[in-house]
Amino acid sequence: MRDFKKYDVWIKPHDLALMGYKEIAPLFPKTEQFTLINQMKRAAYCVPFNNAEECGRNTDKDFVHFLNQPIEPVQEFAYCFLPSKNLDSINNEKYSIANERLNEIKAKLIHLIKSIRGNSN
Repeated sequence: MRDFKKYDVWIKPHDLALMGYKEIAPLFPKTEQFTLINQMKRAAYCVPFNNAEECGRNTDKDFVHFLNQPIEPVQEFAYCFLPSKNLDSINNEKYSIANERLNEIKAKLIHLIKSIRGNSN
């Protein structure tokens, strides 16, 4: 069994989820508390949850198969930032930082998948 806390594909989404909770969600108006903020938070913690779960897989084949799952909530989380910026809840700087981190997370997930697939051939 793998220790999920050692993988950048868990650490980086975890840090981004914390950024969403601590730095971005408080910037929204109260009217968004149960709409966009709620959706953003669910997407944010879904990525590290999935990555932690995948580390419990027994084989590399299973691990790689399930590593594809967090890419979808990463995309969802990325979209949450777009209306946030368009509605002026977050500024361009926060949007750029979050978007850059999301792109890094996607790249790391894809790199890990390719790396494991390459080692099992």
